[in-house]
This record gives sequence, C-alpha cells and structure tokens, in this order.
Amino acid sequence: MRIDCPLCGERDSREFHYRGSAKLLDRPAADAPESAFFDYVYLRGNPTGRNRELWHHELGCRAWLVVERDATSHEFHSVALAETAKRHRE
Repeated sequence: MRIDCPLCGERDSREFHYRGSAKLLDRPAADAPESAFFDYVYLRGNPTGRNRELWHHELGCRAWLVVERDATSHEFHSVALAETAKRHRE
C-alpha cells in the first residue's frame, strides 16, 4: 500500500503507524458514573467502510495525518495534515 503524505509525497505504508479513529469523542461529565468513563476510555466501534483515521508518519517527516480510508478494501481516499483537517464528532 502507498500513502500520499502531504509533506513527503507518495510513500510506502510501512513508514506510517495507524493510531486509531480520528473522530472526536464526548467526554463524560465529572459526576458521571464509573461505567461511563470505562466506556469512554476502552470501548470503540469497529466499523467497516469509509473511516477517518489518525496516522503518524514515523519513518518520514513525523507528521500526524488524518486519513480517510475504506477499512474493507484498504483504499485511501484522502490524506491531510491533522493540524489543518476538519474535526468531526463520532
């Protein structure tokens, strides 16, 4: 697989490290039950199809990227620097 880094150009995917979903999560209120915090920290969906993901270009420019990728076909649809990418809630 190849990833088109906005700073380095097209690179082998082995230079990058997947870091999880790029969607924002709603933190529970301070007075929420312990189970709400457990869910917030540990439980994540495993959706198929297009997903926004956070990747780190570890063996290159070390930039953080938001990647839109199809988790079923592994096709990359877009890559943007995390600092300039639009933020979305889950």
